[in-house]
Order: sequence, then C-alpha cells, then structure tokens
Amino acid sequence: MPTLSDKKAIVEEITKELEAANGLYITNYKGMSVGNMADLRTEFRKGDVRYKVYKNTMIKRAMEAIGGYDELYPYLNEQNGFAFVEEEFAAPAKVLKQYIKDNNKPEFKAAIIDGEFYGEGQLDALAAMKSKNEVIGDIIGLLLSPISNVVSGLQAQGETIAGAVKTIAEKGEE
Repeated sequence: MPTLSDKKAIVEEITKELEAANGLYITNYKGMSVGNMADLRTEFRKGDVRYKVYKNTMIKRAMEAIGGYDELYPYLNEQNGFAFVEEEFAAPAKVLKQYIKDNNKPEFKAAIIDGEFYGEGQLDALAAMKSKNEVIGDIIGLLLSPISNVVSGLQAQGETIAGAVKTIAEKGEE
C-alpha cells in the first residue's frame, strides 16, 4: 500500500506530465486484457504518445493543482487510461479510432486539447484534425501562391511588360 509520500510523488509526477502536455485524452479500459493494454500502449508509442494508467483521485489532484481541467472531472470514474499529447493533437485520436474499430475497446471518454474540451462523440473530429506541420504547410502555401502567380506571369510572357501584366490578370481571375 502506497504511503503518503509515495502518493505525493505520484501526484507530482502527474503534474509534470500535465504541464508538459498540450492535451489529454481519457479512455475507459474496462474489460481489456493485459495483452490488449500492452498492444494499445505499443500503438500509442508508435504515434509518440505517452499512455499511462493512474488512479482517478491522483490525477484529479494534479489537475486541480494546475487548473483548467474542470470539464474532465465528471469523467474521472471507472478504470481510466490517460494519453498525454505534446505536438500531434490528432495522434491519440487516430490510434484510438483504429484500435476501437479493431477491438471495440477502449471507450473514448473525453479530451482537452489546448484548453478546448472534446466530449465522447467527438473522436472522429479529433482524428480528422490536421497536425501543426500540416497547418503550417497550408499557411505557407497560401502565402506563397500570390508570389508564384507573379513569378509565373513574368516568366510566361517574358519579353513585354504588357504581356506579363495580362498573364497576371488572367491568373487572378482564376
């Protein structure tokens, strides 16, 4: 049986995990075998996600110490596993969606991503989220598209300014 100092150390460990994470998923692993849990952890590791099992009271104490997790408190019952997310917000959702499709477990309960709450029915929406790198790529593509129109316009007609302006105007109409 853990002593009070052991419990404080566990709460401190969880607090550090939560502070380092930008998101937290809660799953109910009730009815899963040890082998299934090992498989699920392996899948999470492939997606660079830390998945741990803590007592609900311990994680709640850590959440209360940090703040901002109030919406997750009602989900801190039964047998929960916690996926801590640093970068790729959709990674745990993609792993869970596939694993649930193949095994019918665990149950996705809720998540908080960058301070936003996602409930039970929103796993598909979380799995469809773009990664930060994909969003940055989209933004860069949007920023570069006007420049590429100008460059292609200058190259297309090349010799005359009037031809270049005409090509740029045509590109703008598309």
